[in-house]
Amino acid sequence: MTSPTSVLEAMREEPGCVNAVPAEPMRLGFQLLVLRCYVNDGAPPSFAWIGQRIFRTPERASRHGLHFGLAFRPDVMSWLSERLGRPSIVDEERPRRNPRWPKTSWRCVERRWPDAVISMEWLAETLFASQDDADAFCEEWRKQLAGEFDD
Repeated sequence: MTSPTSVLEAMREEPGCVNAVPAEPMRLGFQLLVLRCYVNDGAPPSFAWIGQRIFRTPERASRHGLHFGLAFRPDVMSWLSERLGRPSIVDEERPRRNPRWPKTSWRCVERRWPDAVISMEWLAETLFASQDDADAFCEEWRKQLAGEFDD
C-alpha cells in the first residue's frame, strides 16, 4: 500500500499539479514556488497559482490585466507586524521601509517535464535582515513552508 506522503510527493512531480511544495531554505530566508507558467507554442501562456499558504493569491483580473504581486496573507502580515513592527516607519518626518521587514523578489527557473511540457517556475525569494527573524518566521510557519495545509 502506498503511503499518503509518497502519493503527495508523486503528485507534485506532475506538470499540472498545483499543490504546495516545500519551501527551500536559504541563508536569511527561503524560496517558495508560487506560480507556474506553461509555455504553449503558438498560443498565449497558461498560468497555475500554486496552493501555498504564505502569499496571497491574485484576487481578480482588473481592467489592466492580472498582476502577480507578492503580498503576504493577512495572518502572516499580522504575525510579521507583531514581531517586527509596522512595514513602514516614520523617521525624521518621512516614512520609510522598516528595515527589519523581509524583502521579497521573484526568481524564475525553466523546468522541462516529460512529454515536452515546458514551464517557468516562479519562486518567491524572501530574505530577512537577521537570521533570528528568519528562524522565528520559519518556526512559526513551518507547516505552511513544508507544503502542509494550515487547517
